Order: sequence, then structure tokens, then C-alpha cells
Amino acid sequence: MAKDDIYQASLEYHSRGRPGKIAVIPTKPTLTQRDLSLAYSPGVAEPCREIARNPDEAFKYTARGNLVAVVSNGTAILGIGNLGALASKPVMEGKGVLFKKFADIDVFDIEVDTLDIDEFVDTVARLEPTFGGINLEDIRAPECFDIERKLKERMQIPVMHDDQHGTAIISGAALLNAAEVTGRKLSEIKVVVNGAGASGIACTNYMIGLGVKAENVIMCDSKGVLNKKRDDELHWSKLPFVRDVPGRYLADVMDGADMLLGLSVKGAVKPEMLKRMAKNPIVFAMANPDPEIDYPEAIAARPDLIMATGRSDFPNQVNNVLGFPFIFRGALDTRAKAINEEMKRAATMALAKLAKAEVPDSVSRAYGGEKFHFGRNYLIPKPFDPRVLYYVAPAVAQAAMDTGAARVRIDIEEYRENLRRRTEPGRAVMSVAISKAKALRKRLALPDATDARVIAVAHQVINEGIAKPVLIGEKARVQAAMDGFDEDLFEIIDPVKPPSHELLEQRLREHEGMFSGTELDSHTLGALMADLRMVDGMLSASEKGVYKDKIPAVLRHVGRRPGVRRIVGMHIMLIKDRALFFADTTLVIQPSAEDLADCARLCAEAVSALGITPRIAFVSYNNFGASPAPDAQKIRDAHELFVVRNPGIEATGPIQADIALEPEEFRGVVSAERMPRAANLLIFPNLDSANAAFRLVRVTAGAAALGPLLLGLRRPANVMPRGSTVQEAVSMAAITLAMPVLATESGAYRSVGPGVGPNVSAQWAAPRE
Repeated sequence: MAKDDIYQASLEYHSRGRPGKIAVIPTKPTLTQRDLSLAYSPGVAEPCREIARNPDEAFKYTARGNLVAVVSNGTAILGIGNLGALASKPVMEGKGVLFKKFADIDVFDIEVDTLDIDEFVDTVARLEPTFGGINLEDIRAPECFDIERKLKERMQIPVMHDDQHGTAIISGAALLNAAEVTGRKLSEIKVVVNGAGASGIACTNYMIGLGVKAENVIMCDSKGVLNKKRDDELHWSKLPFVRDVPGRYLADVMDGADMLLGLSVKGAVKPEMLKRMAKNPIVFAMANPDPEIDYPEAIAARPDLIMATGRSDFPNQVNNVLGFPFIFRGALDTRAKAINEEMKRAATMALAKLAKAEVPDSVSRAYGGEKFHFGRNYLIPKPFDPRVLYYVAPAVAQAAMDTGAARVRIDIEEYRENLRRRTEPGRAVMSVAISKAKALRKRLALPDATDARVIAVAHQVINEGIAKPVLIGEKARVQAAMDGFDEDLFEIIDPVKPPSHELLEQRLREHEGMFSGTELDSHTLGALMADLRMVDGMLSASEKGVYKDKIPAVLRHVGRRPGVRRIVGMHIMLIKDRALFFADTTLVIQPSAEDLADCARLCAEAVSALGITPRIAFVSYNNFGASPAPDAQKIRDAHELFVVRNPGIEATGPIQADIALEPEEFRGVVSAERMPRAANLLIFPNLDSANAAFRLVRVTAGAAALGPLLLGLRRPANVMPRGSTVQEAVSMAAITLAMPVLATESGAYRSVGPGVGPNVSAQWAAPRE
């Protein structure tokens, strides 16, 4: 998009509908007079008294613990300059949007109309009772150094000037990894810095803290090299970087430099300068909005360079959004008194570590399908990598506790898990299964193991300690793909040479053409191994092929549990913090009343095993038998069969879907005695309606859909549909292995249906039919 186009689009974006980008949203009910009397007078008086008695109670009764002030005087707005306090408001609102989007932190933007340092400091310092932290933004140098220092001295909450420290923290992570990629030691590299403003000085000081030697740094400002020959008066912030070196301008000091750190202006660096740098030079050209030298021009001059910029369309974007939301998240959640150097370094180390981890396909999708791997073009994570939250914030929180900056102590692993649940909708629902799978560390068959997605799933399953993958595929290719992992952590089975197992060979001989000279299909082998207990479960996670081509192997070779009429498929729909379960979304096209009752029982067991109390709704177009039509009668019969056979399980029907999900909204439509509680497990009349419903909810409500989970098999086996993410497959791996054990331990339901024993959950491993 051309610059003129993006500027016009931005004006329309900001003015369309409700002007601006942020709003205040109530977090408590305000529907009744009683609600209002609690929110305000007279009820609000009691929290006021509690806070007066104990100021820490403000974190319990108010939003202070999740509220940051973004404060500016507008003297250094982006790359534009001093436009004044009011003109900085769109930027400050934008900063608030980023805080909320990436770390769920609430923000008030505050524009202070003064150029006087002490007036600014007094204004901000007096706001301390309101906020949990202060983010200073777009304040020019050198005033910004004095403002931040004075506020830190006066305030007992975190204060950070992001233009200084955010850029330093992110570029520090990039530098650590660039040094690793090029085989350099920080203590030995020669660095030239162009730009002696807030970011340039902060980044340089930070690099020195990471291990760069101060004497190996040469700094230039807008007038040239900071050397002893300068006759102009320098601000105190520049004095530590004055050197006794020859040369007056940037071009004079580039010979043999290992790194160029640019925080200046577009066009400040010429191709000839890069040609004089050392082998494999590190160039961080981070002028905003355009770098000191364009990426294509730099690569043309030095094909061996490693480059980072502030631009999203070039590799290695140094974007402050990788830092400030998560640093403040960790600081707020420990009620830190400050953001100290140790907390900043913890953030840097966490980002550098994350860049080396395998990148989930959800990140690739956010960037047009591009694949990312640690190396010279991928030194730091991408801004839309959701893992940054649970990598950086816990690291910062731990550093806050270790250094005494924290007022409260938290369990870091529990904290990390809670943060992870925010980024992965299924994780909260799946936490029981994931925890159980980690405790069991069972063996999981993964067919079609030469597929890239299967390998990615295997890597993550190992890294998270969920299972020991049994990879079924061509041994040499699979082995190469698993390079770097200890061979004790996984197994490889080549379908050309199946394991020697008497029952397996017998089953294979029953199916002519599958054995004795013909290569065995990996899905068939995986299903048979699961059914024969040679592995603890099977998951088909490959991107190749479609669902209907892979599911037959499971249905043909894994037996049903006794008493189960049909195998059914259940989807878990995750909408914000709410979990709904839809069935049968996959297999049975026109179920009978008996089929629907059995489906409801199987689903109820599964939901209960996940630690959730099922509340079932048999969905129809009519309510409670209002229609005499045969289709409506089928739903009535299914509901009656289920209630008789499964006493104690809450179920209602026939009922319309909207009433089932939000019954309180329909008081007066449904009589009080029939008013159900909100359902979480919906049994649909047929495959058409169930499948359409889960797809519509996924698209229109932005729900995550996990599944289908195959229910009724005697041994756990599942097939992921094409288009599923690696993370969804990892969650499914956990549920595949943990569900039988969880169902047995929960004692699920003591049904009295025909062919069902006293504890149906215990029959997952019953003899094959």
C-alpha cells in the first residue's frame, strides 16, 4: 500500500463510527437497580472504607492492579517530532490498544500539556493511587532521561519509558541470537552506533549490560562522532560514549565494525559503509518509520549481512510490542515496585529463547503461510506469536520476585499455565487431560510420520512431556526429521517392516493384500497397534488426504465398546471462556432415537471426564413436543430413552438451540417448571444440522473447534481434519491418551441401558467385538 493510501485509510479508520480506538467497558452487571446501588452509592462506600484501612485492598476492590497510564507530552511523536500533547493522543490510544490486545492490560492515555520537566513529573507522580504502572511514551531526549529518573525516585509502581527500554530489550534479544548465528562473543565485537537520542543511548547501555565492552563502542549523533575533538557542549547522557578516535563522521568509523546499530534517520547509512564492515556484519537499522538503509539495498551491498529493522515487511522486525505488554503484565501480577534491569534482561533472554523454539503454524498463517526457523532471517519472535505472553511475563515475574521488586509472590508454573490458557482457548478446557497425559507419559502412534505437520506435533508432544510418539513412516526420513531429539524420547516404525507381533500378523492376514509383500498403510498399522494395545492410542494428524479417506482405518480396525450402537464424533467449541460440546458432528447421517440417546450417553461421559458437569439439550425446531411431526417425535423419544437409562444426568428436550443455551433470555416463553439451566452439550437431530452448526459457530462467533473426538471405540484413536493446527493436534493427543483413564477415575455414570455394565467408563478397553 502506498504511503498516501495508508495515511488516508488511517484517517478513515480513526474517524469511522465511534471516534478513536478505545472505550471503557463495565466488568460487573449493571442491569438492575440493585446492581447500580452496589456499583455506586450507597454500596460503594464499603470498599472505600476497606481501602482506607488497608491500601493494598485497592488491588482487590478496584482495577488498579490491571491499569497502566500511557503518558506523553507529545515532544517526540514517532518519527514526526514535537507536535504537542493533544496531537500525541492517537498514538497513546494506539498504545492502549496494544496493551489490551496482547496482554489484556487496561489503559488510560494521559497527555500532559507542558514542556517543563518538573511540572510533568509532579503531574504524573500525583497519579500513583490510580494506576498499577506508568508507561512513558514519545518524550524527547534529553528531557526523557531526567523525567524517568525522577519518577522512578518518587513512585512505588513500575515506571518505564518504552522508547528507551522497549527497543533495547527487543534489540538485545536479536543481538544475542545474531552473535550466536555468526559465532561471535559479545565481549569481542566492535559496535558503531548512529543515533544518540533516547533509544540510541538506552540500547547502547543495555548492550553493554549484556556483555558488549564499552570501549568497543563508537557513537555518532546528528553532528558526527562523539570524540574528544568535539568542541560543542554535550548532554550528560552522551559523555560516557566520548572516545579518543580519529574520524569525524559515521563513514570514518565503519572499517572492520562487527555491528552497526542505527536509531537515527532514513538514508543515514550508505552501501559503501556496509562494504567496509567485518565479515557477516550485524546491521540493526531501526529508524522509524524508514530504516537508515533499505533492506534490499543493504543485501545487495553485503549479501552476508544479518539485518534487523522496525519494518514488518523485512526480516527480524524489532517491534516494541514484543516487550512492553508482557513486561508490564509480569510486573503488575507481582505488584512490582519497579521494573529493574534484571526484569528487563529476563524479558530479553525469554525472547531469545523463544526464537529458537519451533514456530507453530498459527504464526505462519498470520504471516501468509510463511515458515519461520531460527537463523539469520529469524532472530526474534513475530509480534503475533501468542507464546510471547507466557514466555516473557513469567520470566519478568520471576525476576521481580528474585530481586525483591515484587510485593507478592506467585507460583510461576501455575502463572505460566494461566497465561497460556488466555492464548490457547482450548487449554482451559483441556487442562485436566493435558495434566493427566503428562503424568502418564504414554505411547502415542502417529501415522504418516513423514508429513511436516505430524513431525511438528511429535516435536511439541515431546517438548511438553505429553507422550512418547511412535512415528509410523519411512524410517530414514522420519529419523532425519527428528534430528536433535534423544532417541529415548520417541520410536520409529517403518510400515515396510511392521513389528513382530503374533496377533498383529494374524489380523493383517485377515485382510488380503495388506501384508506379505505389499507396503502396509500407516493408518491401518496405527489403528491395529492401538486396538491390540501395542500403543496406548493413535492420532492421525497429517495434512495429507481428507478426513473421509483416513477415518475408515480407525472404524474398520478398532473395535467398539460393548453396548455401543454407533461410533460418534463430538466437537468441543471454545467461545471465549465458555465451552460447548456438539454431537454427532461427523459420522451418523440419520440417527434413530436409540442412536441419539446412546450418543448423548457417550458424550456425557467424555464431558464429565474433562471435569465439566454435562447439561444436555436434545435440540429440535420445537420445544417440549409442541409439534406432532415424526422428526419431532424422534427427539422426544431420544430424550425419554436417555432420561430413563441415565438417571441423575441433567437433560432437557426437545428444545430450540437458543433457549437451550440462554434460557434466562426466554422467561415467559418457557414455563417456570420447564425452565432448564443453560446447556453445554447439544445433541443434534442429524449430521446435517450438527455439522452445519459447529461450522457456523466457528466462523460467526470466532470459536475454536477442537475435534472431532471419536467416542465409543474400545481403544482411543482419533483423526484430525485437514486444516487443523499443530496446537489443536497436540491438545487432541493429550485427550486421546488421557480420556480413558480420566473416564475410569471419574466413575462417570452408572447407566442402566441395555448392554451397559455398572460403570460404562471402565469399559474403554473391553474385548473387541
